[in-house]
Amino acid sequence: MTTTQPDTSKTMDICEIKSYLPHRYPLLLVDRVLAYEEGKSITAIKNVTVNEEFFNGHFPHKPVMPGVLMIEAMAQTAALLSFKTMGIKPDESSVVYFVGIDGARFKRPVGPGDQLKMDVEILRNARGIWKYKAVGTVDGQVAVEAELMCTIRSVADASQPAGQ
Repeated sequence: MTTTQPDTSKTMDICEIKSYLPHRYPLLLVDRVLAYEEGKSITAIKNVTVNEEFFNGHFPHKPVMPGVLMIEAMAQTAALLSFKTMGIKPDESSVVYFVGIDGARFKRPVGPGDQLKMDVEILRNARGIWKYKAVGTVDGQVAVEAELMCTIRSVADASQPAGQ
């Protein structure tokens, strides 16, 4: 991942995040955007608490945030960057879909009390498919990394194959 630093004057609080993402509890997984630069990169955080629903079953004896939710948190962060880059807010007629996840690696568990810091960089946007490099860290240690591919579609076109 490049060392480009996002503009720290551009942040988002939870109210602004909710105006861009349709997700709500328990699936809204971005608490704050620390910085972003349209067309380039974004840094956001997820504060992981013992009160998360998934800890009831994953795992009661040793709570661990599921990897799929770490990927989802990074994808939500990427969606925020895409919407800011396009200068639009989604509405009920649009939806964001995963079209691919490459090279996903889980390097350390994430548990209650951790703050998952997500750095997402746009690699490219072609034919409606956005590709990102995403890295999630806790206390400076890589917890998760992946290349994510997503598309934004209208609900009417959502049943069509991606890239059409």
